[in-house]
Amino acid sequence: MQIRVDGQVALVTGASSGIGYECARALADNGAAVAINYHSQAEPAQRLADDIVAAGGKAIAIGGDVSDERAVQHLFQQTLDAFGRLDILVANSGMQKDAPVADMSLEDWNAVIQVNLTGQFLCAREAIRVFKRQGVRPEVSRAAGKIIHMSSVHQRIPWAGHVNYAASKGGVDLLMQTLAQEVAGERIRVNGVAPGAIRTAINAEQTQGDKGDRLLELIPYGRIGDVQDVANAVVWLASDASDYVVGATLFVDGGMCLYPEFRNNG
Repeated sequence: MQIRVDGQVALVTGASSGIGYECARALADNGAAVAINYHSQAEPAQRLADDIVAAGGKAIAIGGDVSDERAVQHLFQQTLDAFGRLDILVANSGMQKDAPVADMSLEDWNAVIQVNLTGQFLCAREAIRVFKRQGVRPEVSRAAGKIIHMSSVHQRIPWAGHVNYAASKGGVDLLMQTLAQEVAGERIRVNGVAPGAIRTAINAEQTQGDKGDRLLELIPYGRIGDVQDVANAVVWLASDASDYVVGATLFVDGGMCLYPEFRNNG
């Protein structure tokens, strides 16, 4: 079976840069019409949409804050208005506001939880409502809909100085599993992707030079990941090639979760 999503419609949140941007591009390259959500960076999201259309695909850019219930409802309605249906949700939007716990403000705690966890709940809930109305379209996909939650290795690995972020990703893991358990009987597949160290423009300082060399000590596979590594996993989970995969998290981390510091007995 080909790993393709021809004739399907995908919504990718937080897709104006980094992992979300590449996921949207990869889904379009593999046959999907794509709604590219952004929060504050309209220009790169629109540029990606224009590039996809110029290459013969279908895409639109839609602004919206995933932590706002009405904005999420508007985002999904715009997608349906443009393309008539929805088959794939990649709940990717996320943020960090880092500080040692003794210095972390309640405002920064709430901001990260609202985007990283509540935002994924709001988007998943809206997608499930759409998928239930639509049902299965067997000529396009064996599932009524697919949801892919973007998590992190820090759903498993504690991360000092990032308690809000780690807590949000731990929440995403059980959010994903619980939704999968609840809706699998209606042929809605819910899964997760947990990236490790991925090279993006935002974290270039941490992934290059001496810092990059130190980071490699945590990655048994010996290289820092690229956004394409994550996008490839997302396309596979969105396709019928993974139709029997339900409630799973695919770690895309070069082995970071293997705790490589224990290779020599700690």
